[in-house]
Amino acid sequence: MRLLFFVLLLCFHASTTLLAQERSPIQIFSPKDYGAESQNWAISQSSEKYIYVANNKGLLEYNGAEWALYLSPNKTILRSVNVIDSLIYTGSYRDFGYWKRNNLGKLEYASLSDELNIPFLEDEEIWNIINVNDFILFQSLKRIYIYNKKLGNNTIINSDSTIYKTFKVNESIYFQSVKDGVYEIVNGSSKLVSKDAVVQENLLVNIFSHQGKLLFQTEDYGFFILNENKLEGWDISANDKIYNNRIYSSIQLKDNSFILGSISNGIFHIDANGNLLLQIDQSHGLGNNTVLSVFEDVENNIWLGLENGVNCINIKSPYKIFNDDNGNIGAVNASILYDDFLYLGTNQGLFYKKYGTNNDFKKVGGTQGATWCLTEINNTLFCGHNSGTFVIKNNKAHKVADVLGTWTIKPIEGANNLLLQGNYTGLYVLEHVNGVWQLRNKIEGFDASTRYFEFFNDHEIFVSHEYKGVFKIEVDKALTKTLRITEETTINKGLKTSLIKYKDKILYTEKKGVFAYQPSIQKFVKDTILSALFKEQEFTSGKLVNDTKTNKLWAFSEYGLSYLTPGKLSNTPTLNKIPLPAFVRNDVSGYENISYLKDNKYLYGTSHGYIVIDTHMFQDKPYQININTISNSTYDEGYTTHLHNKHEFGKFKNNENNIKFSYNIPEYERYLVSEYQYKLDGIYDKWSTWSTNSSVLFENLPYGDYKFSVRARLGNHLSVNTASYSFNIERPWYLSNIAIISYLLLVLIFSLFMHMLYTRYYKKQRLKILLAKERELELKELENKQQLMRFNNDNLRQDIENKNRELSISTMSLIKKNEFLNSLKNDLQKITDVKNIKQVIKVIDRNLNNADDWNVFQEAFNNADKDFLKKIKALHPQLTSNDLRLCAYLRLNLSSKEIAPLLNISPRSVEVKRYRLRKKMDLPHESSLTDYILEI
Repeated sequence: MRLLFFVLLLCFHASTTLLAQERSPIQIFSPKDYGAESQNWAISQSSEKYIYVANNKGLLEYNGAEWALYLSPNKTILRSVNVIDSLIYTGSYRDFGYWKRNNLGKLEYASLSDELNIPFLEDEEIWNIINVNDFILFQSLKRIYIYNKKLGNNTIINSDSTIYKTFKVNESIYFQSVKDGVYEIVNGSSKLVSKDAVVQENLLVNIFSHQGKLLFQTEDYGFFILNENKLEGWDISANDKIYNNRIYSSIQLKDNSFILGSISNGIFHIDANGNLLLQIDQSHGLGNNTVLSVFEDVENNIWLGLENGVNCINIKSPYKIFNDDNGNIGAVNASILYDDFLYLGTNQGLFYKKYGTNNDFKKVGGTQGATWCLTEINNTLFCGHNSGTFVIKNNKAHKVADVLGTWTIKPIEGANNLLLQGNYTGLYVLEHVNGVWQLRNKIEGFDASTRYFEFFNDHEIFVSHEYKGVFKIEVDKALTKTLRITEETTINKGLKTSLIKYKDKILYTEKKGVFAYQPSIQKFVKDTILSALFKEQEFTSGKLVNDTKTNKLWAFSEYGLSYLTPGKLSNTPTLNKIPLPAFVRNDVSGYENISYLKDNKYLYGTSHGYIVIDTHMFQDKPYQININTISNSTYDEGYTTHLHNKHEFGKFKNNENNIKFSYNIPEYERYLVSEYQYKLDGIYDKWSTWSTNSSVLFENLPYGDYKFSVRARLGNHLSVNTASYSFNIERPWYLSNIAIISYLLLVLIFSLFMHMLYTRYYKKQRLKILLAKERELELKELENKQQLMRFNNDNLRQDIENKNRELSISTMSLIKKNEFLNSLKNDLQKITDVKNIKQVIKVIDRNLNNADDWNVFQEAFNNADKDFLKKIKALHPQLTSNDLRLCAYLRLNLSSKEIAPLLNISPRSVEVKRYRLRKKMDLPHESSLTDYILEI
């Protein structure tokens, strides 16, 4: 049995020592990724560019965005697959047939062997499927079934020995009968081609057409050419590798080179002349060392069905990858091709190898530690290193400056024997003396770390420091000290900024763009053309690289690399973009570096190796997006999903409003990331943001008409089409036409009913309103009376206040008059000539005791407080008129001193009167006479 024999082959192991090499990008798909078992026996591709894989669990389909598994119809291992026209033919245990896509976008299986009533032998499996003209051949280890597509019948070719493999060469079919020979199928019968000992004693992997002859490939002993019915060994340089490895699968590519899949050492790529181009195994990026099947797709990608997984190698990719899988080299900070050697400056030192070979990189002695720059100046290679500055000659390092941290080294215009370098602690000058470079001096007065600097003229230097900003430093002619340091305040400082000179312009780059220094106004101004190198929202680093060899200015952003080249027909440079997103290039942000090699190839340093980019291999290809499936989900005792025909207008019930669209572009470039953008007219009329998700779910959509549209972007190119799907979601039952008519009837009935109610209600309300109006009028009349009463009270209160003021004025007038008269009297009494003044004193006494004054006061007092004298007379009938007069003064809250002149007596006499008045009123000792009178 072939399977048993293959198991025995797995026990064979050949070990090899691999050299460092650059390889094409590889996509690795594990069983977890595609959701099936590990072994994959055959691979094919449809006209839509979908990939199909025969897996132990069933048929795998990959559309560039997602995998789908279709279980084996009889629950056995699928051994073979071949896409012929629009059908996917598969072979398994005692069965073969085809898969066809239905209107819902899913594959359905039809058993061709059941239709043809094939009488399978015991334990027979279909290992290969070949299409020739109108015939399809299904090969097992015992038979070959030939199916005529036009007539719908079949013939069978039997073999006395095991049929190991079947081969298609041009339009001819060959097969190997184990230990017998190789036969060709001619007119439905087998015809012997060779019974050479080579084919009798060895198992064939494949048969190819090579330079007009048949080329036989064995599992263990390489290639043989059929020459005049005799097999002769093909003497090629790759035989040393091939002889040490058992080959299980192989293919001849469109460029006539060969891919050989081994049992234990991955694949070998051999050119048409038999030279080994490369070997890739698990230690160099392959997913597994055992290659069960090999396939070349329409875009020259190599697909490998492995013992554990599926791999896709972009053999025609513009990218070649070198991964430092063992961590011996580290992150690449700088690179240069010098004297036909490739040098890498990394965080671990300086490494080199002969360019164009697969030799291992070797470390330059004495360069352990971080290397920051590699610069060729006047045919001398300088290395800026953490421990100082080196000159590299014959792959050896010679330290010329023992100053820590050399960031960069630049020539000084007009002084070929001098160089200027930026270090951790400022600027230093190197001098060429007697054929040797050596440190001359430090430029005193500036001690900041100088990673970026550029000459503005022979005595002014711009320096950029990420934390401190940009400075213009004026130095003396001898470059020994700074004369003046000026900080540039017109630009923003910050991390991942840079300073560079490009076409005699000083450029400063930060998140908001590229700024060029304008000498006329002495400040940096944003350059709109150069700022197109990256978008602000895609900013990852302001690092720019000026490649003087090719006159390119490079920039780096989230979605790729950009470079400017001089315009061919104008002074406006041309912007070019390379789709290499940050998440796949794995660089060290802020330390991006790229250098020119040769033949349009550039080396881009990454955190674990480098990528070689061939700018001439980029092709503008049309990309077409497809909507794969349309499904909706409803909840009815659990979520259920239904698929729908994408070619028909969609009609969904109202509860079927969770709709999912899956879409894809069948593109398999490792570093070409598919991004999608969609909109849903009817609710989301604007395009969404770009996303790598190949499906979208719209939940709880309201009823209405919709049109879903989706487009794609790969690198810099939009898809040539926009895929769309129109559909309608029905109104809910409560908004259906019947429901609306019912609502109208209910509203009409309700309106009539309410009209009757309101008629009765308004009659009652009219009566209530009339009663309320009458009551309101009564209340208004009462309110008017109260208001009139308040008005009268206010007038009375005003009168009382006026009377009180008159009483106060009158009282004060009396007091003042009597005080004046008493004072005048006292003065007159002091005069010795009494005769002459007696008559005057009599007149004064008459005025002091004038009853008219009391009458005037009494009238004013009664106007202000007319009931008081009556009340107190009623309470105390024994009071005399003088007593009532004293009570009136006390009612005004006058003091004894104020009352004395009114009564024309002394204050002491007033106190005596007060005492007698208390006696007459019979007041308790503790009671206040004044308080008592005020309270009446």
